[in-house]
Amino acid sequence: MKSALRYIISLGLAGGLIWFVFKDINLADMLDRFSQADWRWMAISCFLLICAHVTRAWRWGMLMEPLGYKPGIVNSSISVLTGYFANYIVPRMGEVTRCGTLYRLEKIPVNLSFGTVVAERIFDVIILLGLIGLNFILEFDRLSGFFTEIFQSKIQGNGQPSTGISPILIIIGVLILAVIIGAIVIIRSASLRNKLMENAIVQKIAVFLQGMLEGLLSVRKLKNPGMFFLSTVMIWVFYYLVSYVLFFCIPETSQLGLLAGLTLLVVGSIGMTAPTQGGIGAYHLLVGSVMVLYGLTQKDGITLATFIHGTQMLFMLVVGALAFLYVLIQNKTEEEPVVVTQNS
Repeated sequence: MKSALRYIISLGLAGGLIWFVFKDINLADMLDRFSQADWRWMAISCFLLICAHVTRAWRWGMLMEPLGYKPGIVNSSISVLTGYFANYIVPRMGEVTRCGTLYRLEKIPVNLSFGTVVAERIFDVIILLGLIGLNFILEFDRLSGFFTEIFQSKIQGNGQPSTGISPILIIIGVLILAVIIGAIVIIRSASLRNKLMENAIVQKIAVFLQGMLEGLLSVRKLKNPGMFFLSTVMIWVFYYLVSYVLFFCIPETSQLGLLAGLTLLVVGSIGMTAPTQGGIGAYHLLVGSVMVLYGLTQKDGITLATFIHGTQMLFMLVVGALAFLYVLIQNKTEEEPVVVTQNS
């Protein structure tokens, strides 16, 4: 019942965001522009997307080697693809599906493979945080003005220019100060720490943070840490190129530069973390809005977001379905009894 309710809420959120994004968009005109796109760039993007997922499977295998398992690159890739396929159907089911598929193909225990998935997600989060910081450094004027305008419009609500210190900065400063003071008090008081640890929510947070630390330290057990870091960088380079090459599919976006591609990667990655099927709605809203900073109209920004997200989603649904079919065929083949005949 809880899973069904979570799915309904996720679907409702996605539907509400999609309605909000497309309520003023002429869908017939958007589809006509898609028909005029240069599909050769889409083919290149799909190829790069497969490269990213195969590289992710390669890196995943490195994390399982210290545990005594060495899955084949084909079966690891199939497992990764089925995981992404599941995420487009039920949010947050990709990790479990990926590990379950690998168990069917390689007989690697799910609890062990799932631990490695958590570890690699931690490294991806670190890379994403680094890219967010780099993006703000390189595009500080654009992005700071963009978010300041959003926050001020929400707080002031009158469209008038602000005077003095922005209210949002005051709120952020107060929150940071409160966190620092709270941390100092907790560190200095053993009784308060023990009392907090009795709380179920605090215990879950502590376990999560401990898991993150263990995941980070697990890289020390790798046979080749250099190749692990190389594969991590390759994954994100592929992710960057997957979206960037699609700029050239549409004339209105073909003039966008490398920094626009970085902003798209960062904002799009944040949108994909939304609790909706494959980031539907959130991705379109965030990417469509931020692309205005690079000279596009809101309509062109939403068109670009829809083209990129739609291309990746349709391609992954097809490839993921084929991967899932492959798993079913493999299981059926393994379960078929071997018939032994005796010559007379």
